[in-house]
Amino acid sequence: MSSPLVAPPVVKSKSLHCPNCGGPVQLRGFGHALTVVCQQCLTVLDATTPELKILQHVQEKYRVKPLIALGQRGKIGGTTWEVIGFQARTVYDEGTAYTWYEYLLFNPYKGFRYLTEYDGHWNFVTALEPQPVRKAAGGRGAVVMDGHTFRHFSGAEAQTTFVLGEFPWRVKMGDKVVADDFIDPPLVLSSETTDDEITWSRGEYTPGSEIWKTFSLQGSPPPPKGIYLNQPSPYGKGSMWRTFWLLVLALLLVVMFFAAMNHGVVVFQKTYSFSTADKGEPSLVTPIFEIKGHGAMELNIGTSLANDWAYFNFALINDDTGEALDFGREVSYYYGSDSDGSWSEGGRSSSIYIPALPAGHYYLRIEPEMEAKDGNRLRGDWVNNMNYTITLRHGVTNATWYWIAGLLLLIPPIFSAMRRKSFETRRWMQSDYPPVRSGGGD
Repeated sequence: MSSPLVAPPVVKSKSLHCPNCGGPVQLRGFGHALTVVCQQCLTVLDATTPELKILQHVQEKYRVKPLIALGQRGKIGGTTWEVIGFQARTVYDEGTAYTWYEYLLFNPYKGFRYLTEYDGHWNFVTALEPQPVRKAAGGRGAVVMDGHTFRHFSGAEAQTTFVLGEFPWRVKMGDKVVADDFIDPPLVLSSETTDDEITWSRGEYTPGSEIWKTFSLQGSPPPPKGIYLNQPSPYGKGSMWRTFWLLVLALLLVVMFFAAMNHGVVVFQKTYSFSTADKGEPSLVTPIFEIKGHGAMELNIGTSLANDWAYFNFALINDDTGEALDFGREVSYYYGSDSDGSWSEGGRSSSIYIPALPAGHYYLRIEPEMEAKDGNRLRGDWVNNMNYTITLRHGVTNATWYWIAGLLLLIPPIFSAMRRKSFETRRWMQSDYPPVRSGGGD
């Protein structure tokens, strides 16, 4: 379906009649037509002879009505194109016929272009002079052109099953070519191979609504069915992941900014000692301290633990209302060395973030717990000791919410990636390389 570009022709008017039915035959290609098909009786005629020699008789039952009438004009890319030819082409696969339609466009200064339509999917097609470079990609054929890699989608023998209008090459019903499509959506490179030559064309997916607007057609275009070989994915090519990482970077900068600005105000700090040898109640209460304004708090526990652990029970009590917030935290720190070198686990300190509480007067109730270590069993001094410092800061930045925000940001790109993968799977199910084999059998 390709033809070399032509120089601007000399316009010559002709008044011709079909030798079969006597109906008028209009030539719009200004001398470039080699074949013309009578719109009245569908007879294929040789346009290079003054008497329009009959090349083929076509039965009326094969007639197909074009969606865009011959002679219709429309502007694409700033150029006015006229529809001068129409053909149906069919591929047969296991007894099923798949037919698409091609509209030949002509401009006296730009030559020929094509519009193709299959199940409501349209492409604007340009014949190529330079041939793409063949290569292998992922175990299948591919071609490279203009920096794009086009992967082989499908190949089959295509047969011309209807023609109408005029063409700058010899065409008739029953013509056969081997057609191969290579895709990089929204582009497709197509080759057509005969015994004499191989021709290439480049198509770009075009919504039917644009075609209808371009040619001022009545009504609405036929709705597209399924997913076409070079139909662009509505879910992009991973752009949401780029947006995600930009948002994560922005979020980190926000966290760093507020962390640098909001170290918090120390509202309480004191060092205590604990020993398993102490008799009586191990819990204690701190002096009352004041929390001013609204803001999150951080309670830090710093200990002198070494190869040991401790558990702290806390209650932050509002002295004005008696309301209490109970929580706890374990702190452990172990270290040593082995054949692989020195090692450590845990840490001597730990922090607890406390949600914002009403302003007021507060105090902490602290109850540490430790396991007694073996001392001298004869003396019975099974004792474990620890020093610990409690620091309470008010107005700190709680990074937990930023982590939650980061996880929430993951939802759109993951969801989009899943939908994009599903879209591509459905696309390639129609190819010669289906990702999932359907049907049973061995």
